[in-house]
Amino acid sequence: MAIINVGAQQYTVNNIFCVARNYVAHAQEMGSHIADEPMIFIKPNSAVLQSGQAIALPAWSSEVHHELELVALIGQGGKDIAEADALRHVAGYGLGLDLTARDVQAAAKKAGNPWTLAKGFDGAAVLTQFVVADAIDPTQQHFTLQINQQLRQSAQTQDMAFPVAKLIAWLSSKFTLQPGDLIYTGTPEGVGPIVAGDELCLEWPGVLCEKFTVCAAS
Repeated sequence: MAIINVGAQQYTVNNIFCVARNYVAHAQEMGSHIADEPMIFIKPNSAVLQSGQAIALPAWSSEVHHELELVALIGQGGKDIAEADALRHVAGYGLGLDLTARDVQAAAKKAGNPWTLAKGFDGAAVLTQFVVADAIDPTQQHFTLQINQQLRQSAQTQDMAFPVAKLIAWLSSKFTLQPGDLIYTGTPEGVGPIVAGDELCLEWPGVLCEKFTVCAAS
């Protein structure tokens, strides 16, 4: 089980909730749209890959894409959490990559099957270190992904269709949230493939900057 340190607190990663479409431009680049309610899928906690680890591409996929996201860590669980109270349930924030085996996902979509294999493989939930939530306004953040020193994705959280507080309130109306749950809050436009040898830099100006290398499957 992966452990996340936030200040003096430690959390064991529990459920990993992911928002499929939360930025209009990304929904458009995928030929889709944003619905009236969040579209959610879940990754297994065995998918977590943390700072200092290399990203190993799965041998059974020929096209793995990066999806940069703000990630919220739940510190206080609950059910039917009011939107006005939701941010009090967040222990910390980090950046993440929702890695996606795009070829496998495309085949699953065509067959009307779930995306679990495409989204839940080992290492598909990349995470930076986390910062204490009290210092962060999740509605006013900017962060980027560079690959080999070239900008690939740039996000402004004010562009989210469903802000973090709304996501927590909605999720807690369907699931009981627990300490250690992660919420990947959706990716902006600019998703694309990564290949062995790439160096990925996730930067949250003034907060954190972390690098990950990509390698072929062993």
